[in-house]
Amino acid sequence: MEHEARYGRIKEFLKPIVSVLPESYYGIPIPKDIFLKLFKEKEIEDAFVYIETVLKAFYKTGYAPVLVIDELQVIGDLKVDELLIYKLFNFFVRLTKELHLAYVFVITSDSLFIERVYSEAMLQGRIRHSLVDDFDEATTKDFLDEYRFSDAEKELAWEYCGGKPVCLVELVNCENREEKVKEMFIFRTGEIETMLKRVKELGSEIRIEGRSYAVRYEGLIDTLRHFVECDEIDMNEVDEISKMFLVKKNVLFVDPLKKMIKPQSRLDLLAIREVLR
Repeated sequence: MEHEARYGRIKEFLKPIVSVLPESYYGIPIPKDIFLKLFKEKEIEDAFVYIETVLKAFYKTGYAPVLVIDELQVIGDLKVDELLIYKLFNFFVRLTKELHLAYVFVITSDSLFIERVYSEAMLQGRIRHSLVDDFDEATTKDFLDEYRFSDAEKELAWEYCGGKPVCLVELVNCENREEKVKEMFIFRTGEIETMLKRVKELGSEIRIEGRSYAVRYEGLIDTLRHFVECDEIDMNEVDEISKMFLVKKNVLFVDPLKKMIKPQSRLDLLAIREVLR
């Protein structure tokens, strides 16, 4: 009865919305006042029923809707009766495996969140992890060719930025590319130095599974020292506190499938080596 009542409530919400939607619509329509009402009382199931009802309304045989959830890690520690993340992924499983109503893509830049989700038993055999990685060298140089980089500029870009799109775009949009590379390198080196200096002088802590742990300066240095000679390492070679702290600071990246850790970018790798020289 409660489930039917939810459907009735959501259909009432949808009446004024569906009537004004065009035949071709991209995105789930959810006015701000309705969104706030759904979440204010922490009736998360109402939000799920809302999305499911909208998807059903726009479902066409052979053309299943595609639901894209970006930067999902922001709800990682939010609790609504129980951890919201479990309810959310159960809902995704319902949409895909049970109802065959939609394709669901969850996107996140937080590799610890990926590791956490991928390790959940409830999701084994139900999800696929796809790494959206940096360009390889050939792709990087082909991309830079489009912006008339000289051979020397392409080599410089690859040496310092690797195939990191955001770094390459910065170089594309500046006039003096050599100076820009130096500026990016000095800036990133300074950021890492400042982070370490603050931990050393002021201390820091990180929450893991509901508990706070002190971050040790020596542990961070020991972790980063691995990358003086190596580009990537096994994820079990470092302590969990240092690993999680450096990943959350966007210095390191964890690949849960390969069980390896590497710097977030080529620029980070060079900055780490400079700091530890």
